[in-house]
Amino acid sequence: MHSLFQVQPPLSLLQKTHALSSTSPILTPATSRAPGSAIIVGGGLAGLAAATHLSSLSLPFLLLEASDSFGGRAQTDMHDGFLLDRGFHIFLSSFPECRRLLNFPQLHLQQFYPGALVYESERFHRIADPFRRPLDSLPSLFNPIGSLPDKLLIGLTRLRAATLSDEAILSSDELTIYDYLKSTGFSDSIIEKFLRPFFAGIFFDMNLSTSSRLFQLVFKCLALGDNALPAGGIGSMAQQLVARLPASSLRTNSRVASISRGTVTLASGEAITTDSGIIVAVEQPEAKKLLPQAFESNIESGVDSLKTPTRSTVCLYFSADRVPIAEPILILNGSGKGIVNNMFFVTNVAPSYAPKGKVLVSVSLIGLYQDRSDEDLTAEVVQELTGWFGSEVTGSWRHLRTYRIGFAQPDQTPPTNPIGRNSRIDEGLYVCGDHWSWATFDGALLSGRKAAEALVRDRGLVKK
Repeated sequence: MHSLFQVQPPLSLLQKTHALSSTSPILTPATSRAPGSAIIVGGGLAGLAAATHLSSLSLPFLLLEASDSFGGRAQTDMHDGFLLDRGFHIFLSSFPECRRLLNFPQLHLQQFYPGALVYESERFHRIADPFRRPLDSLPSLFNPIGSLPDKLLIGLTRLRAATLSDEAILSSDELTIYDYLKSTGFSDSIIEKFLRPFFAGIFFDMNLSTSSRLFQLVFKCLALGDNALPAGGIGSMAQQLVARLPASSLRTNSRVASISRGTVTLASGEAITTDSGIIVAVEQPEAKKLLPQAFESNIESGVDSLKTPTRSTVCLYFSADRVPIAEPILILNGSGKGIVNNMFFVTNVAPSYAPKGKVLVSVSLIGLYQDRSDEDLTAEVVQELTGWFGSEVTGSWRHLRTYRIGFAQPDQTPPTNPIGRNSRIDEGLYVCGDHWSWATFDGALLSGRKAAEALVRDRGLVKK
């Protein structure tokens, strides 16, 4: 499963973006016109995708990132020799825009086992993909995680999703995920013990109130590709895109405070003007501050874009010396008790995430748990997982870091309209991001490209 060569830990995004900042020209108020360059606000995946498209056409741009590193919510930190993704991420290899834009061999993708272990009734029960692990799936047909008809229905739902086009899925009749699962015929047992913790871990939504369109899209990608991690961390996607772009066009530590027609004003007071267009590629809460007019009404699309239910998560990392389970498999809490939603031993999937001889443990919770300190939350998680694995396993765990991610994903409860949203919201002004498309890596990358294409069309550089 793993590469035959040793994957070296990559240069951190923080190191790389510091280097970019030091080489990028700093515009002063006296020299802040960029008439021939489009301005991209935000250096997450959508902004980097927009920049990549403009760069491929040899069109000048200036990308402004508020923080000191690129990647937005998909970043990786180096900590004591460990690679720590900022929150729980899984890379789906079948995402079409990812395949179009990224160099997969350079990512050295490391695959998860196609299935999951479910902790329920003080035991672990296997749910295996019947098409990829038929022999493993046979014993799981009769375990207590759902009924035999449930297991067969998972296979049928998988087949159906795999045959639909993305356009058909994203324009299909829309329910919440929970209502869709119930209408499809799944029992409460399989929903509560397997489907709820599995998809809550993907959408950070314990109520399964996310759109059934997004469920079907992700289910299709799960059926057609691998669940994986890049050997250098989830931040490798952004690193790869940044490496293709001219350093002189990238600026970090450049927070945008306001946007008016043709002008971007930074928090520092610097104003940058352009007659080539502005692409706003920040996450949803910041986009609402910068462009309230784009979110006040969406009569054309029929979408209430002022919905703001929290999609939050806490991810805790631990160092360990041994693993109780040696497989590269996701472990779900199907017991209905405790605060852990899902966890896995990261180094079972990608050994490059830890120093040699060490094990990296990732634990994910849904919500922010603001009533608990990091120390209390860590103790509660360790106590809960001691019930799963025993004190002889968890007793040696060393806490590395806790990530509390207040905005993990945009709200995508019905109604949504990911196909119908126009990137162009005003003359020379464009919006992109997973909130303007759908909440996946692919949705962010695709929306960035579409915004750049709209800008190029409006400038008359290509035929409409």
